[in-house]
Amino acid sequence: MPQFSRNLDVYQGFNFKKDKQSPVGYITAITIGGEALSADQETIKDPENPDAAIADKVVAVLNHYLWDTGVTDAMYFSGQVSVANKQKIAEMLLGNFSNIEVNFKYVIYEYDPIGKKYFKSNFLDAEMKGLLEKNGDDLNMSIADNESREVQSPKNFTFQIGIKPQASEQSLNLATSSTKKIAKKWGITEAAAK
Repeated sequence: MPQFSRNLDVYQGFNFKKDKQSPVGYITAITIGGEALSADQETIKDPENPDAAIADKVVAVLNHYLWDTGVTDAMYFSGQVSVANKQKIAEMLLGNFSNIEVNFKYVIYEYDPIGKKYFKSNFLDAEMKGLLEKNGDDLNMSIADNESREVQSPKNFTFQIGIKPQASEQSLNLATSSTKKIAKKWGITEAAAK
């Protein structure tokens, strides 16, 4: 089965330059176990309209995204978060998780050399509902202790999370160019699984 895996340019994500054409991505909203992380990364440019900021502030500027495209496959995100979100994630990891539900929104942009413009290559129409993935007994979520050096200002820390789908059918959009888009399913309703 094909996978959707992208290495994303953090520097371009924070400091968008019109003459650079590397892929960028953002987590625009995420709530983990009922705790919402702040959308506090400001002045992020919209790759489709680089003279304007993205309509919503973002939670994380992504450096990697992976999904094996199966309806039950987990999605993996790695990105840079603010000091305040680093502290909140560290507090979550030190506490007790009784609620592993994750609600999130994200978007990935790539450049179409034929259309000569950026386009959304992986995006959502609605918030996704997932669960924190487990690696053995451990939840698949981490935050770096030391700040990242890739972008020095604002201070940011590498955050990683694996999210598997809840038992409901959801939809996301993939695109291979500015004109070629497809919808994919994520998650299976329990009735369909029987």
